Amino acid sequence: MKTKIGTLLICFASLAAFAANPPDFSGKWSFNPEKSKNIGMMSDMKMTQNIKQSSASLDVTTEATFQGNNEQTKTHYDLTGKTAANDSPMAGPSETVSRWEGDKLVTTWTSVGAVAGTKTVRTETWALSADGKTMTVESVRGSNPPVVMVFDKK
Repeated sequence: MKTKIGTLLICFASLAAFAANPPDFSGKWSFNPEKSKNIGMMSDMKMTQNIKQSSASLDVTTEATFQGNNEQTKTHYDLTGKTAANDSPMAGPSETVSRWEGDKLVTTWTSVGAVAGTKTVRTETWALSADGKTMTVESVRGSNPPVVMVFDKK
């Protein structure tokens, strides 16, 4: 009986330690369209993301070149559960709320819809590969197929 209780305590301690140390997305990442899915015209885009992460926030500076246009954007993810204001390239001003679900960062983006009085909600899920060299960002709105963007660590 003592062995079972001891084993359970070790399991719970391991889970608590894992939950306390979410993945660190910090670093410079390069968009890999060949590994990505449902990206449409974005397959021609060149993009890098420079990410800085702390226990309370994740800040992303994105540099993209698409159809001859260069653009730099900054996105702030509050990792404490508070709402953050951000601009979405396709939806404009948005409110974002981020939370950890195990080893994945899940962010809900809410913005004004195209029809007056409506809102658009998009869910974005970030994950790291086991070796930390590949980052996957899956974005889905409603019942549409998810856009899956894959980045390689530089």
